[in-house]
Order: sequence, then structure tokens, then C-alpha cells
Amino acid sequence: MIIPVILSGGAGTRLWPLSRELYPKQLLPLVGERTMLQETVLRLEGLADLAAPLVVCNDAHRFMVAEQLRQVGQAADTIILEPVGRNTAPAVAVAALQSMVDGNDPLLLVLPADHVIPDAVALCAAISAGVAAVQNGALLTFGIMPTAPETGYGYIKRGAALDLRGAESTPHPSPLTPYVVERFVEKPDLATAEQYLASGDYYWNSGMFLFKASTCLAELAKTAPKMLAACELSWRGRIADLDFTRLDAEAFAACPADSIDYAVMEKTEQAIVIPLDAGWSDVGSWAALWEVGASDDQGNVSKGDIISIDCKDSYFYSGTRLVAGIGLQDVVVIETADAVLVAAKDRVQEVKQVVEQLKKLERDEYLLHRRVNRPWGAYESLDAGDGFLVKRITVNPGARLSLQSHRHRAEHWVVVRGIAEVTCENVIQTLEANQSAYIPIGTRHRLSNPGDEILEIVEVQTGQRLSEDDIERFDDQYGR
Repeated sequence: MIIPVILSGGAGTRLWPLSRELYPKQLLPLVGERTMLQETVLRLEGLADLAAPLVVCNDAHRFMVAEQLRQVGQAADTIILEPVGRNTAPAVAVAALQSMVDGNDPLLLVLPADHVIPDAVALCAAISAGVAAVQNGALLTFGIMPTAPETGYGYIKRGAALDLRGAESTPHPSPLTPYVVERFVEKPDLATAEQYLASGDYYWNSGMFLFKASTCLAELAKTAPKMLAACELSWRGRIADLDFTRLDAEAFAACPADSIDYAVMEKTEQAIVIPLDAGWSDVGSWAALWEVGASDDQGNVSKGDIISIDCKDSYFYSGTRLVAGIGLQDVVVIETADAVLVAAKDRVQEVKQVVEQLKKLERDEYLLHRRVNRPWGAYESLDAGDGFLVKRITVNPGARLSLQSHRHRAEHWVVVRGIAEVTCENVIQTLEANQSAYIPIGTRHRLSNPGDEILEIVEVQTGQRLSEDDIERFDDQYGR
């Protein structure tokens, strides 16, 4: 049995302003109609003996992850919530521990949730080709066939060819032959990358792996015993929270942070690599998205409402309004409701510096969009000024917000469409379109949607402090 372990952490800061800390790139439809997380699980449908995915994600993303998987009929067997980020090795360790809870020892297919792989058939073939060797104790990684002297990736140098069981040498390797990993190489300079490409012995490091759960844990016990001990302690202290598994926060925070590459793969003597030619990209920047996008006859990739005149080799994204470009070449233009990015395509790696500046300035644009998803629906900020904030709130059918109060603000709700059930202290009333309710400061209140269509209201907040942390919750079905 193969269990996909989907690693859905990270913030994707190099894809700001579309990717935000609370709405990262793996939860966005950057290339097709589906999000990158959804594409990650769906591309595995050709594999035999495939179990439901096990997802490791940031606590703040849990409801979006669960909902996106539900939308494509790929509900996770377990969603493990990381209290803090500790890189990929601890995430894989707790996934391995979870997968063996009933005495099983499955194969774990470790996949980042934010990769683009157009050729799913080639991926599934490479995975299937490595199963026998992994069953015999190998730890498999997938080496991407390089197409250019890329300096932004780590590399893997292959050694001797093996047969498909990972045992005897074979004199005539096939395209899916596994090789001994001779060594992992850090990101090279351009001259070195050109040498790697010319030799034919190097692959890009994909960050995707296949191994038995017990093999992974045994190697961690050798190479990173303190990390494994912290993960075991955190996992033993886990608690169930709705459909999620919460790790013990204190134990996990004490865990050393490291990638599975450094903690295990670079130190083990059992590492093997299978070449993969499937159009892979980690879409780590806007330039990478331009490379994998469908371009026009001038080399431009456009998403949204775009008009381009005499533009070449550029990437345009419009989220909320018309974007027009004239006479541009090798640039990136990204428009969202609250931010616009314009950058030279060869400098898009520096976008993370903008995010760092936003954090220093304590601005919210690094953290979330103007539209913010919640487990009950969403809200969008429409206008703000001295002492007031206006929001558009949508509540899903049958959903309800927490019973809460505010110390510093009052709220006025106007129903635009749908039916609202409003609790204000001990009084419950039902409101329809064009009706309103007033929530004084300090009043316990709740908004619910008892109907079978989306509830939409306009909320006007007034007061001296209009921030999301001015919420005291008394009851919440989502466990916040």
C-alpha cells in the first residue's frame, strides 16, 4: 500500500502578492482550474494500491486544505497540524509514525503540494518502477532530467545503475532504471551547472521521495536521533480536533528543524534515484510560472482581464480589474485587490524582500488578501477610515460563526441576500434582505445561516479598535 504524504506547509513568499502567509501558493489555482494541492493528489490516480492521502499542513490552513480535498473527492485519511514550521524532516517523521499506528508498514510517497507536473503518466510510471527497490529497504528520490544549467536547484549525482529491485548492476539501463545516489550537490554557480548538464550524470533534486515508513524512521534514528525523539514525543501527545490531528505543541517546537534531504537522504547509504522527465517545476517564482504557462505568439502568458500591446516574453495576472501593458518585455505584472507588483522577470526572486518590508512595517498585505476565507464562509474588506470599517460577509448554507463579543467595537449588519439568524445575548431573530441588526460593544452575539443559499451581509464596524484580535469566543464549532 502506498500512502501519499502531502507536505502543505510554507508561505510561498516569492509569489506575492497572490500568495500570502494565510493563503499560500499550494492553495491557489496558479496553472489550471484546480489548486496546486488538488492537482497533487489527482495526478496519482493511475497508481495501483493507493491509499487516501495523509496531509501535513499549517494549523492556519486546515479548513482550506480539508475543503479543497473534499471538492475533488480526495478526503484525507489524516490531516496533521504543525504547531510551528520545522521543515520537511519532522513533518515526514510524524507522518511515518501516524501511518504505522495500526501495525502497518506502508510505503510513503512524499510529495510537496506546490509542484507542477504536467505528465502524470510519467510520474506514476517512475513511482511504480521504484516500488520493488523500496520494499527491499532503499530510500528513493526522483531526479528531474535537467533542461538547462539551472542555478536555483540542488543537484543529485547518480552512481551505478541497478535493476528495478535496486539490487544487481545492469549494463543496459532503461529510462526508469534506478541508480545509486553518489552525492547530493548544493545549488551551483552557472559554470558548474553547465558542467553538470553536459555530463549527463546529474539531476535536479525534486524533493519527492518514496520509502517504507519503518525504513525512514530507522534511518532517522541513526542520523537525527534528537529530531526523532522530539517527533515521537509530540506525536504521542497528539489530540483529535474535529477531523484534524494536533501534535503536542511544546514537544514539536523543541524539535530541530531540517529537511528530509539533509537529515536522511544525504547521510544514508541506501539512497537511490530514478530519472523523471515529466515537465516538473517547483514554480518557485513568477518567472517559473511564465515558463510553464501557455503563451501567445509573442511569448506572453496572461491570466485574467489583460490587454497587451507590443509586449514580449512577459507574465500578466489580473485578479480584480483590467490590466493593460504597452511596449513591455521580460516583465511581470501582478494585480490583486489590494496590491500590484511590477518587476523585471530576472529579478522576481527579490519579491521576498517586499514581504520582509511589509512585515517590518506591520502591514497586513503580507499575511492575507482583502478577501479572507473562513471555515464558515468568507469576508472582504470594502472600505475603512477613522473609526469605521466596512466588510462584505458571506456565510455558507447551514454554517454559523462563533458566539463572541468585542470590547472595542460595535457592529451593524444589513442583510443583502439570504436568511440570517442573529443571536444577540438571549434574543434570537431571523432577518431577510433589507433588514438589519445592531450589535452593541460587549454584547454576546452570533450570525448563522439557516437557509439553503449563501447568506450575504454588509457589516459596518465602529469603534476605536477595529482589528481581528478583538474577539472573545464563548462557543465555536470549529474549535478556534
